[in-house]
Order: sequence, then structure tokens, then C-alpha cells
Amino acid sequence: MEEKFMRVLVMFDMPTHTKEDRKNSAKFRKELIKDGFIMLQFSVYVRICKGVASANSHLDRLDLILPAKGNIRALILTEKQFDHMRLLLGRKSELEEARKPRQLVLF
Repeated sequence: MEEKFMRVLVMFDMPTHTKEDRKNSAKFRKELIKDGFIMLQFSVYVRICKGVASANSHLDRLDLILPAKGNIRALILTEKQFDHMRLLLGRKSELEEARKPRQLVLF
């Protein structure tokens, strides 16, 4: 059975009142980027994965780097669900356009 592409969406609010809080927030964002996530918008990062097992393994990795404070949520979406996201105001970032998956068609 062929695995479908999935998107892992991570959304977070983290305190930035103290120097330590800002350091922990920056460290978490750097670890997200290191694991292949790209910023969709401020405090919302997304990563494409091949199948649910791969998506869950990335979430398991995130469990290892969670900071002590904050509010972090994650969703696993199918590519079709992600494509149905409506952009209500603004436009897609250049990075988002550049990382858009392209389908290869063979005849």
C-alpha cells in the first residue's frame, strides 16, 4: 500500500518575559528548523512527511525537545486537507512557494 504525503503542523505560544524564556523559545524554533520544519507564519511551522508513521516519529522527536513552559500543539494533516487551507489575508511567503511539493508526471 502506497503511503500518502502528510503535513505536520506545529503551533506554539511560548513566554518571552525573561532572558531564559527567550533562550528556550529560540532553541525550540532552531530545533524545529533542524528537523526540517519551515515557518508558515509566526509561531506556526509545517513539515511534509511520507505517511503517518513518519509524521508520528517527528512528533516523538519533538517530545524530546519540549521546553518547560509554553503551549505547543500539533496536527497531522493529509496533503489534501492542507491544500484546502484558505489564505484569508496576506499572501504566501517566498519560502512557502519555493518549498511547495511538485508532482512528477510520467507518460
